[in-house]
Amino acid sequence: MRKQQPQISEDKILEASWELLREEGIEKFSMRRLADRLGIQAPSLYWYFKSKQNLYQRLANHVSKIILEELQSEGDWKEQLTELAITTRNVLSRYPCSTQLMMMTLPHEPDIIRFTNRMLLCVESTPLEQEQKMQVVTTLVNYVFYFVLDDYQHERNVSAMFKDNVSLPEDELIRLLDTMSDTEAGLFRRMFTNGLFELMGTDRAFEFGLRLILLGIEQIIKEQEK
Repeated sequence: MRKQQPQISEDKILEASWELLREEGIEKFSMRRLADRLGIQAPSLYWYFKSKQNLYQRLANHVSKIILEELQSEGDWKEQLTELAITTRNVLSRYPCSTQLMMMTLPHEPDIIRFTNRMLLCVESTPLEQEQKMQVVTTLVNYVFYFVLDDYQHERNVSAMFKDNVSLPEDELIRLLDTMSDTEAGLFRRMFTNGLFELMGTDRAFEFGLRLILLGIEQIIKEQEK
């Protein structure tokens, strides 16, 4: 009896892609591994996606769509940018490797274009020049991307060290600091000892960084209005 081939669709491929990215990361992601997960031959995937890059584009488009669906668009430009940053961070944190995907793809998908347009609308009412408006949204989204990516990479590094039974970064850092003088690392040592580095990746740290960006934008607007 001939073995029946699994039924696949674009949605099933995307769902399996997220699962594979969550388990193995983007570094090990391949069309062959994805095909194995779906129980099909790798060439079958190319009926749906022309290349791995094309698949990445669709995954990034999916993330952009979710951000737009969850984004509230009320208030002045500061409130809108704040909501944009918080919503984008929350969505990216839910989808594994989504930050890398957003950074690796071009705005050639409809929802990625809509997402970019929505960001620009947040500052359209400001007196900034068009070039400055683009720089504002680029700076803001890069801040969010880096924040999420840094947190993701830290978790993977710690997880890998637990798996390999090697010393945690904190243990290695303590040993290194013990070999350094106050002149070389005094301030750093005190911050580390007081637990200030534990704030990295937290909501509090994210909100403070966001505030710095917004205050900078506000100052530039005030200078131009003089």
